[in-house]
Amino acid sequence: MTKKSMMKRRAVVKGIAASSLLPLLGMNLMGCSDSSDSGGAQEFDDIDVEFLHGVASGDPLHDRVILWTRVTPQAEGRPRVTWEIANDAAFSEIVASGSGTTSADVDYTVKIDAADLQAGSHYYYRFTSGGVVSAVGQTRTLPAGSVETANFAVVSCSNYPAGFFHVYREVANSDVDAVLHLGDYIYEYGVSGYASDRAEELGRTVQPENEIISLSDYRTRYAIYRTDVDLQAAHAAHPFFITWDDHEIANDAWREGAENHDPASEGEYQARKLAAIQAWYEWQPVRPPRDEREIIYRQFRFGDLLDLIMLDTRVIGRDQQFTYTEFANGGKIDVERARAAFGAADRTLLGGSQLDWLRDQLAASNTRWQVLGQQVLMGRYQLPASILEALDPGLAGPDAIAEGTAAVFAALEAKNKSSEDRTLEEQALLDSAVPYNLDAWDGYAAERDDLLRFARDVDSKLIALAGDTHNAWSSQLTTPEGSIAGVEFGCASVSSPGLEGVLGAENAALFAPIVATLVDDLKSANLANRGYLYVALTQDTVEAEQRFISGIDSRNYVVEAEKTVSIRVNRGDMVLR
Repeated sequence: MTKKSMMKRRAVVKGIAASSLLPLLGMNLMGCSDSSDSGGAQEFDDIDVEFLHGVASGDPLHDRVILWTRVTPQAEGRPRVTWEIANDAAFSEIVASGSGTTSADVDYTVKIDAADLQAGSHYYYRFTSGGVVSAVGQTRTLPAGSVETANFAVVSCSNYPAGFFHVYREVANSDVDAVLHLGDYIYEYGVSGYASDRAEELGRTVQPENEIISLSDYRTRYAIYRTDVDLQAAHAAHPFFITWDDHEIANDAWREGAENHDPASEGEYQARKLAAIQAWYEWQPVRPPRDEREIIYRQFRFGDLLDLIMLDTRVIGRDQQFTYTEFANGGKIDVERARAAFGAADRTLLGGSQLDWLRDQLAASNTRWQVLGQQVLMGRYQLPASILEALDPGLAGPDAIAEGTAAVFAALEAKNKSSEDRTLEEQALLDSAVPYNLDAWDGYAAERDDLLRFARDVDSKLIALAGDTHNAWSSQLTTPEGSIAGVEFGCASVSSPGLEGVLGAENAALFAPIVATLVDDLKSANLANRGYLYVALTQDTVEAEQRFISGIDSRNYVVEAEKTVSIRVNRGDMVLR
């Protein structure tokens, strides 16, 4: 799964205030290379450059934060890059600065771990190279001690060819302490791939044109995404906490492969994964791991208010996903066999090491809230098997829409009756419920259930955040015995299509309250709109708002305030309201 680094880090050049250009993972991901020369006076090339990809910050701690940029040189070489961080936008009160070089070895990206900063403080930063000055970014360090409030914007699933990144613009303009990006920052498909029908019309075709496989491919794709002005604005406005999901590598990735990877035509999966991870570390404002390239689970403390625990439910430990075609005969799901497979005690999503680490974090946490930033839905999202047989492309027949509609209305009728009034057939229909999404925690039920029991037993005040589905969800987290273990909020996508892409916008809007009726722990859903999640925490409450925009297929858009869904959680009972 992971390999220890076999190469020593190259020394970093120290700047003022003991800050430095941060070592980046090397091209082969086995060791670390840095974006500066080591020791003494630095050698660099006098090269004209541009800053075409903006600036970014991320992974703030109480005394430091990662700063990021990329230079685009007019010729090959090692351009010199200088950075500054200040208390004010005019940079009259510079608190730290330094310089170093970058090169093609790291795709001309630059990272700084700006240290010796003050806790809970707001800063401005910028870069200079060859007399050219970058955009100015704003960032902040984590607060320490007693903290009354913290708020976040939560985003995921930004598909460049699918439409404009208006959601990022709204995030840039929002008053938040940080942004949580929960994965699918890029998509791997070629120009005619997923959600690309209008890309040429919108002027959003991707490069390279092929599906990305090599290190050069992944780098080029990140470069295209990071030219987007709305994405640049969001990064410049706030520090990010980022985790990857599957499309940073390939669709439905797992520990040893991916649905969208064919070894026969695309080569060894491990090589593709390493290339994707290399580019991810280069292009994202994340602090690289000390010695294991795949470890991105990490924890951040906001004083006594919350522990933010960022997880990896995709790469490090996940067993391969099941599909319903594996448990179907004649288009019908064998419910008992499917449930036995999903609920196998040895089936894992996190992997043993990460699961042990997460348990330790929850048990040791003495903050008011424990917030999980992770990729996939944790709650129970189960529907009668006949509905899923109609929705699943691998099982649906020619009359799927009619059959699915009939199944939905039959399930609703049964659900709206008391158990005493239901017929045997109606009860059997409801009892046939199986997970809607096998790529989520529902496909790894035993591990999920044990984790929720553990969180309840150590009295965690668990707030699980998720992306992945392109739709917005608000759910109660419960143990199999029915005890409340926390709450979950899944954010809508930045641009990737949700269920409206399958059902149509009108039907998806109509289906959302139906799903909320059929799924016991689900309190609300939006299956038709793009948007983001706003979360505000105090010592005693969590306020969550699912916020939506009017569309992504035009430069013009509005915020659809009337569609906002507001949820309140009191720490005393952890019930969604």
